[in-house]
Amino acid sequence: MKVRETRSHSHSSLEEEGKVATRKQKAEGKAHDGEPPASRSKKAKSTDSEDGGDGAKSAGSTTAEFDEFCRATREHLSVEQMRRILEANDQDSSGPDDAIVYRCQDMLFYGALEKCPVCGYQLNCTGSNYACKGAYSEWTTCTYTTRDSPREKQVLKVPHEIKDPMVLDWVKDHESKPYPQRPLTPADKPLVGMMISLSGRLSRTHQYWREQIEKHGGKVSNTVQAKVVEAMESNIPVVREAWLLDSIQKQAAQPLDAYDVVSDLAPEGKGIPWDKQDPGEEALESLTAELKLYGKRGVHKDSKLVDQGGVIFEKDGVIYNCAFSICDQGRGLNEYCITQLIMVPENKLHLFYKKGRVGDDPRVEERVEEFPDTDDAIREFVRLFEELTGNEFEPWEREKKFEKRSLKFHPIDMEDGFDVRYGGLGVRQLGVAAAHCKLDPLVANFMKVFCSQEVYRYALMEMGLDSPDLPVGMVSDLHLKRCEELLLQFRDCLKTNPESDDKGNMMRLDFSNRWFTMMHSSRPFTIRDFEELADHAAAAFETVRDITVASRLIGDMTDATLDDPLSDRYKKLGCSVTPLDKESDDYSMVVKYLEKTYEPVKLGDVSYGVTVENIFAVETNEGPSYDDVKKLPNKVLLWCGTRSSNLMRHLYKGFVPAACSIPAPGYMFGKAIVCSDAAAEAARYGFTAIDRPEGFLVLAVASLGDEITEMNNMPEDTKSLEEEKKAVKGVGRKKTDESEHFTWKDDVKVPCGQLISSGHDDSPLEYNEYATYDPSQVSIRFLVGVSYEEKGMEMDTAE
Repeated sequence: MKVRETRSHSHSSLEEEGKVATRKQKAEGKAHDGEPPASRSKKAKSTDSEDGGDGAKSAGSTTAEFDEFCRATREHLSVEQMRRILEANDQDSSGPDDAIVYRCQDMLFYGALEKCPVCGYQLNCTGSNYACKGAYSEWTTCTYTTRDSPREKQVLKVPHEIKDPMVLDWVKDHESKPYPQRPLTPADKPLVGMMISLSGRLSRTHQYWREQIEKHGGKVSNTVQAKVVEAMESNIPVVREAWLLDSIQKQAAQPLDAYDVVSDLAPEGKGIPWDKQDPGEEALESLTAELKLYGKRGVHKDSKLVDQGGVIFEKDGVIYNCAFSICDQGRGLNEYCITQLIMVPENKLHLFYKKGRVGDDPRVEERVEEFPDTDDAIREFVRLFEELTGNEFEPWEREKKFEKRSLKFHPIDMEDGFDVRYGGLGVRQLGVAAAHCKLDPLVANFMKVFCSQEVYRYALMEMGLDSPDLPVGMVSDLHLKRCEELLLQFRDCLKTNPESDDKGNMMRLDFSNRWFTMMHSSRPFTIRDFEELADHAAAAFETVRDITVASRLIGDMTDATLDDPLSDRYKKLGCSVTPLDKESDDYSMVVKYLEKTYEPVKLGDVSYGVTVENIFAVETNEGPSYDDVKKLPNKVLLWCGTRSSNLMRHLYKGFVPAACSIPAPGYMFGKAIVCSDAAAEAARYGFTAIDRPEGFLVLAVASLGDEITEMNNMPEDTKSLEEEKKAVKGVGRKKTDESEHFTWKDDVKVPCGQLISSGHDDSPLEYNEYATYDPSQVSIRFLVGVSYEEKGMEMDTAE
């Protein structure tokens, strides 16, 4: 469907008019200042006003009087005089002429607007509400809105040099009487001023939508442009049906750009950005998308210079390759940018530049430019860095000093290596590598899983961190450290500001923008509580941290000269992984422990059972060995859950405590290694799906020390537990039947038994959990390869 506005110029929200520009303007970054252009082009407007169409009837005589007043002020006052009147009344006097005229007319007729109670910036009337577009911080545009008239009671001031009688009389007349109340668009008529053309096959009939559009204030055009392409060429927004649904449901016209439809004729494919697609379709596209930038020395594949032997230019220890990100949800910004200097044979230096949204390649700004002179190329690269970030290039590249600027990009500090999604093996390569591997076939298949691209692609896809243009799996330790610091700050702010009032919501939005700038996501949102912080920030941080370790370990296997790359990586892993004989006592013990303590994992309406495929005994070189831990007191064999993408890091470096303390599942014990006596608890963290049902459960031997503290309710402050290194048992609503517990070798207790009620029905935990604060007291002993199966599923074998 196509949407055009029919509202009068004088009353439309000029601040919002600057928000939706043509595609070319967006590509050039000209629509970020929130103000209108000086002239009214064919550009579409995305917000509503109380004037025009059916909306004018509700405004009544006040609107008519305001129209007459606007015509008079344009005759009596110059733009510069209007600017000075705004300054005299402490109102926003910035922006182009159109904005100054509109803002001054509104103030003179309705009274001066108050400042935003959240950020202190100037409020502006959009027609449907009063909104703020000020800077809450260097990361975030304020999103405060209200329908209550925020007008000041003070008498307006007119600079002494302005002698116009009409203006002076108007101001004096209102010294003793209130200003008129500005009518706003009714909340139930979000489509006022919109002219909408219906076309194509919709979920409801065109007659139904005609009635709905007119009911909610809009108009339906009787003439429909024959082709979507023609509408797009005329800069008329073409949106999906979901725009109507959401605008009516949310009682506000939604930004047209967020529902934009791009024709199948787009030169590089369908061209619908990932964040505008159905999540399932987005997932399919992201999983098949080729990683285009794999690390600090990676030549971006879109430059087309890889095949020419291009390499990243380096001079005086500086590698000229930068990746940037920005997320400002208040402005609708979620973009990345890549700048590279690429040297091809015969000393031809090229600048590659790409800037846009994830999954929106048909509309990105992109160029490759050859520079005959090296110094000129470096100067242009440095200029772009400073333009994009507002920082000098040299201090960032050499000392990593950086200060975030408002509406500017932040660098993603890349590591000098290979993101595993590039360096790992593809599906076809895996079979060949396993066939020629000298390892035990089961171990070879085990290594095949962890040297593949797929397991890491799935993990990043599930978290929305899978931009093909950003090497999220190969970021530097500095970048991870900054993310960790931000995570802790966010946690502390949620603890001290639990209220969800206007200021609390802006605080949450600000930290979310900061987080999704540092961890660029295709679907950023406002993280509002501890559970979302744990699931979408802490867990994401730990996964990216672990994937970077796997990336360094795996390196580039795509061009390996080794005949047996899987055996080579197995040696680098530095641990012993041995398949258990299925007739052995240990194998039977583990299977029994799993079957006794497992309950179907329920996701929505689907329950998943589990079957054991293989069991491996593990001896790690890094971290405590089993021989070390077996000498310690009070040893227990416990289940640990983990993503497969995190497992290589655990095997290579040993378990590490949780990133922080958050009052949410998985983090409520603080910086601890958390295990359970229930396989059902560990299985929740497998993150498998029906199309990839394989996963791993970990069995670790943990020494709980001479004394273990039992808790029904988790403490708010875990600092003392972390410092004293005491083990903690969180009592769940279910426990294993103690009458079935037994002792394995070396006095290791196995809390194997049917799951029964513990009597602690008020516990926040479903199963018992054990937290150990000293990593030297936990050693991985077994890896249990399992397959998740949807229970009650019947296979349809009919053709």
